[in-house]
Amino acid sequence: MAAFIALLRAVNVGGTGKLPMSDLKAMCEASGFSGVRTYIASGNVVFTSGKSEASVKKALEAKLAAYAGKPVGVVVRSAAEMYAVLAGNPFPKAPANRVVAVFLDSVPPKDTIAAVRGRKDEAIALGKREIYIHYGNGMAKSKLVVPAAKTGTARNMNTIATLAKLASDL
Repeated sequence: MAAFIALLRAVNVGGTGKLPMSDLKAMCEASGFSGVRTYIASGNVVFTSGKSEASVKKALEAKLAAYAGKPVGVVVRSAAEMYAVLAGNPFPKAPANRVVAVFLDSVPPKDTIAAVRGRKDEAIALGKREIYIHYGNGMAKSKLVVPAAKTGTARNMNTIATLAKLASDL
């Protein structure tokens, strides 16, 4: 059984996609996942499964679509992959709450950085299946638009570290 982290897109953020974490936990357990734990109310869940990453994603997306009546994006990573994202942070000296990794299902397009709009003091770097962004003055006032991130979901380095630890403890 492998430990996985599932990150849901646009759940309980800004009043959209309401999903109680108790319901998310129940969906995961109904999908046959074990050791299910949620972390904060923004759609983060860790668990173990004997299924592949693709099968985990498919099962969870099906449960969420049935629940929400519309597709809900899910990105899945193993505990090792989440630690690799943390270790690969190209902005290690920046405050962890001002650096995010935007998790994608595949490699970021080659033109990701060239297509960025509204950039001021933000720094951007590409990972394996992530886009790292350092928001120098924080996210609140940023006008940054990263088209390649549209289908992804972002978590800050503090959340990534906690999720990696929770998954490795399973």
